[in-house]
Amino acid sequence: MTQIDKSKPVLVTGATGYVAGWLVKKLLEEGMTVHAAVRNPNNEKKLVHLNEVAANTPGNIKYFKSDLLQEGSYAEAMKDCELVYHTASPFTTDVKDPQKDLIDPAVEGTQNVLETANQIPSVKRVVVTSSCAAIYTDAIDCQKAPNGKLTEAIWNTTASLAYQPYSYSKTLAEKKAWEINEAQSQWDLVTVNPCLVMGPPLNPHATTSESFNILKQMGDGTLKMGAPKMGMGLVDVRDVALAHYLAGFTPEAEGRYITAAHDTNFLEMGQVLLPKYGDKYPLPKRALPKWLLMLVGPMTNKLFTRQFIRNNVDVEWKADNSKIKAELGITFRPMKTTMEDAFQVLVDHNIV
Repeated sequence: MTQIDKSKPVLVTGATGYVAGWLVKKLLEEGMTVHAAVRNPNNEKKLVHLNEVAANTPGNIKYFKSDLLQEGSYAEAMKDCELVYHTASPFTTDVKDPQKDLIDPAVEGTQNVLETANQIPSVKRVVVTSSCAAIYTDAIDCQKAPNGKLTEAIWNTTASLAYQPYSYSKTLAEKKAWEINEAQSQWDLVTVNPCLVMGPPLNPHATTSESFNILKQMGDGTLKMGAPKMGMGLVDVRDVALAHYLAGFTPEAEGRYITAAHDTNFLEMGQVLLPKYGDKYPLPKRALPKWLLMLVGPMTNKLFTRQFIRNNVDVEWKADNSKIKAELGITFRPMKTTMEDAFQVLVDHNIV
């Protein structure tokens, strides 16, 4: 049972991120002081949305320069904080050097933040943004899970540096977090494990999230011939931010939380947009056959290896989200709301 004092500042690492933006907004609306750790506090373009929120809410925001790979660079931002949100981690699948671009920032960044927490006596709880990718690599992994559903008890054992290195980075980073947590008794650790996050970004022009590449492809004609029925989970960015907030301020919160609203697939996500946007945009209407993807997939996208297609296309993805509903009281938004709100942002800003 960890009670957090709301009058104390709260640290958010990677505060300009997609999920972090909505989390910062919620903290500011609750009247809190947010210590926002960012790479460059002078980059106005990246901070404009946070400053706008701060101007219209009772809370305060203070920026601190920090770097995932620079030891001790979070110490100043963490001072006097009882609660630390570590959301900073790369989310990209297109990398030249997986060790340098994914593994090192994810693992060393987590180690850097959590070892700093060991040195700051005010810290009582750390909430780490992990991922369902630390639980599974491919949709086919669900079949080996108890009752065919992913649960918090499962760890990813199928990703590697050579195959799905992003999932591997999330697995190693979360394991490192639990290892550091278990070696001390000052603060407790809670992890939020979202699946694919969709929904409106607070800063559409500075969004680097992989989710937006997917959405863009649905609207720009890339998938007009069809979309693969690639099994995956989907959750709204606003629900993920709320999950973080509740994970921090619910005294009984503990362990890992699968944050997944819908068991779905790529095609279904696109089809949900058809009633509202189908007349104006070349959205996918049919499934691309698996044999065709096996044939052309590896040529169109280096991530679409035959192994990846075999393990994910026409394979159902299922996760058990009962823990987060029961313990944090979350109710998830409908998929239609999430997809339409996200797509509308692209429309409004002429991104599709």
